[in-house]
Amino acid sequence: MTVKITAQLVKELREKTGAGMMDCKKALTEVNGDIDAAVDFLREKGLSSAAKKADRIAAEGTAYIEVAGNEAVILEVNAETDYVVKNEAFQALVKELADHLLQTKPATIEEAHDSKMENGLTVADHISSAIAKIGEKITLRRFEIREKTDNDAFGPYLHMGGSIGVLVVLEGSTDENAAKDIAMHVAALNPKYVSRDEVPADEVEREKKVLTEQALNEGKPENIVAKMVEGRIGKYFEEICVLDQPFVKDGDQKVRDFVKSTGGTLKEFIRYGVGEGIEKREENFADEVMSQVQQGK
Repeated sequence: MTVKITAQLVKELREKTGAGMMDCKKALTEVNGDIDAAVDFLREKGLSSAAKKADRIAAEGTAYIEVAGNEAVILEVNAETDYVVKNEAFQALVKELADHLLQTKPATIEEAHDSKMENGLTVADHISSAIAKIGEKITLRRFEIREKTDNDAFGPYLHMGGSIGVLVVLEGSTDENAAKDIAMHVAALNPKYVSRDEVPADEVEREKKVLTEQALNEGKPENIVAKMVEGRIGKYFEEICVLDQPFVKDGDQKVRDFVKSTGGTLKEFIRYGVGEGIEKREENFADEVMSQVQQGK
């Protein structure tokens, strides 16, 4: 079945790749409307300005981290405007939610919303009460709870007051400063995985296919393409695996070497970029003004 190539599909591909409109339309036509395949098509032809753009940060809110001994929670609470994020009542709500999540340890966001707080209200009702006072829609979007031992260290880091939140678990080392440095690195470079062995095999194969087509389209002889791909796949791992990345505080060493110097191992990291993956309703200012004028007639 042939998929209709809509303006919305073209727009979405342009936002992901930065390629021109006609190139995006052609790519979508070639792959019958499959966005992911179209991204690969544009990359293979050298028409994509980037492998992918980071998810659009389109919603306001804050990431927050609470550490209590050997337990920690990272959460994201969204609001409609950045003005509300600075509101004391909003900040108090975020702290109350963090404390509650650490105490009750719900397994899912649904379980969290249904759990009762000390005031007798469910989390959902408590948030609704805050909405009535603050005057904006507020949502508890996501959270993760982690535990460690006395021999480990948490690395909590909030960037720009909570626009990005990172929680690192450094195992076998109690160096909290080192753990925080790693968290700052994760905030800056946004890796997807700790190490290469975490990358799904199908993702690696997909990347190798793209790199192979790129090299062939560059006119490189087939007998050296395989070696080129192996070299380029190493750069790919540097982009997505934190241990392979040059350390932001010392570009002469990899994060792997820095972690090793602590005597511990990087067990995991959680990174929240506030609003990532949430599409914000786009306003056309002229249309909005005209609408208000017409309503006033």
